[in-house]
Amino acid sequence: MTAEQTSTLAATTPDVQAGRPATEVSLTRVGVRGIEKVIQVRTGDPAGADGLAGAAGDPGADGRLYFAELECLVDLNPQQAGVHMSRFEEIVNEAIDGVVLEQTLRAEELAAAIAEQVRERQNGLRAEVTIVARYPETVPTPVSGLRTQEIYTLFGTAVASERGTRTLTGVEAQGMTACPCAQELVAGRSRERLAEDGFTDDEIERVFAAVPVATHNQRGIGALHIGRTEGTKAEIDARDLLHIVESSMSSEIYELMKRSDEVAVVEKAHRNPRFVEDVVREMVRRVTERYPELGDGAFILARQENLETIHRHSVVAERSGSLAEIRSELATGEHTRHHLTHREWLEAPCASE
Repeated sequence: MTAEQTSTLAATTPDVQAGRPATEVSLTRVGVRGIEKVIQVRTGDPAGADGLAGAAGDPGADGRLYFAELECLVDLNPQQAGVHMSRFEEIVNEAIDGVVLEQTLRAEELAAAIAEQVRERQNGLRAEVTIVARYPETVPTPVSGLRTQEIYTLFGTAVASERGTRTLTGVEAQGMTACPCAQELVAGRSRERLAEDGFTDDEIERVFAAVPVATHNQRGIGALHIGRTEGTKAEIDARDLLHIVESSMSSEIYELMKRSDEVAVVEKAHRNPRFVEDVVREMVRRVTERYPELGDGAFILARQENLETIHRHSVVAERSGSLAEIRSELATGEHTRHHLTHREWLEAPCASE
C-alpha cells in the first residue's frame, strides 16, 4: 500500500475508539500490561555510577541495561468508547528514547514522563504507569573484597492527573535474618550446661560475648517504597533505599563468597538477630532519619517476607502510611488507627508538602 493510499484510508476510516459508547459510564482503569523493554542508561563511565566495575553483561562505558516490564493504564471518561491501544506502545518507545537517563535509572521519572503523555494522548481523566526493572550491580564481599554480581529490582509508579503528577519509588532486595526467639532458647540451655560444667556466671557471660549463639535463620525479601506528592522536589535515590532495606536485616547476603566472607556474614547475622517485624520497623525508622526534608504528605510502604527454615510457611510484615502518621507514632508511641494504603495514597486528593 502506498503512502497516499494509507493517508486516504486514515482519512476515511472512522475513529471508533473516540466515538460514544452505548453505555456512558466511566472506567477506572483501561490499558495494557506486560510491555517488555530493555532500557539502556548511558553512564559514560566504565566503572559505573557507583564507582564499581561493571557487572558481567554490562555494556560498560556505553551504559547499563535494565530489563523492564511496564503497565500503562488510563481512567476513561464516560463519553469515549475506548482507548487507542497502539498508542501505549508508541508513547513508551518515545519516552524511553526522549527522557534523558544519566548515571542511573530513575524508574519513577520515566514512569512520570510516560503517564503524562498517556493522559494527554488518550484524552484520559487520569493515567497510571508502573515500571518494574531488574538490573545487575557488582558489589564487593565484606572481607575478601571479591566482586560479585547481585540482581536488584526497581519499581517506579506515576499517576498523572489535572492536579499534577505524583510518583512512587521502590526497591526490592534480599538479605538474611536470624531468629531472636530460638537464639534465646539456645542461649538458655547453653548457660545451664556451662554452669553444670563448673563455669562461673562471669565466665559464662565472657563466653557469650566472644561466641555468637546459634539460631535458625531465614532468607529475607525486603521491599521499600516512598511516594512523593505533586510538586515535591526531594530527591530519592534507589541506591539509598536498597542500602536501607539490606541494612535493616540481620546481614546482607552475597551470591559469591570466599570462606572469610561466609563466616563474616553468619557471625554478623547471629550477633544481630531480628524478627520479621523488626526489619520493617527498622526500614521505617531509617527512612524518617534519611529523608527529613520529605513533607508529611509523603508516603511509605515497607514490607518484609522471610522464607522460614524450620517451618514450611513464610512470615510477612508490612507497614504503610503517610509520613505524618509514622512520624507521630515514632514521637509519641501512640497507635494510628488507620494506616494509609498504597492505593489510597495514589488516588488521594493533592496533599500539602
